[in-house]
Amino acid sequence: MTAPSGAPATRQPVFTRPVEGFGTVTLTPVDPAADSALIHSWVIEERARFWGMAEAGRELVQEIYEDVDRRTTHHAFLVRRDGEPVALFQTYDCAEDRINECYEVEPGDIGIHLLLGPVQGAPEHGFSTVLANVFTSYLFSDCGARRVVGEPDARNGKAISFLEHCGFVLGPEVELPEIDLPEVHLPAKRARLAFLTAPGTR
Repeated sequence: MTAPSGAPATRQPVFTRPVEGFGTVTLTPVDPAADSALIHSWVIEERARFWGMAEAGRELVQEIYEDVDRRTTHHAFLVRRDGEPVALFQTYDCAEDRINECYEVEPGDIGIHLLLGPVQGAPEHGFSTVLANVFTSYLFSDCGARRVVGEPDARNGKAISFLEHCGFVLGPEVELPEIDLPEVHLPAKRARLAFLTAPGTR
């Protein structure tokens, strides 16, 4: 498969899950050079405004994901369904992220971000729910997560409702602090915390 930039996507999936009646879902680490054009085309759309990268150029998108790629605590994955890119999924160790200033982090807390790709044709009922089930299976089975933590923008009612639909328990609204470093800048963000505990975990 060739990325839109023309660079070959050489990275291999870290997780593959066949879903009956849906297709095979794979999670592949983002290749900043090969995938930045595709990701850029997604994040600048109006529907992705809460992702916070609407004004970013392709070069900045590549730099951002190069920074993520260097980290051992933060990870970005391109999600494919039967080989076609459908979402961007990111995970992070809550203890090593700005979110640790906003709540009492517990061992095994893994934070997530999810951006669905543009829909071709009519929306498919249950599509995002199937993907969410794949993601949580990966985090609980392969990553050793004890709890998955969401932190959508507090204004993003659609995302908050979706997390509730997927079984997350809503927590408080918090103010994620600004991060201003040479390699990355994140503005302060008003977020709504949400938690999903691993099955069988108290």
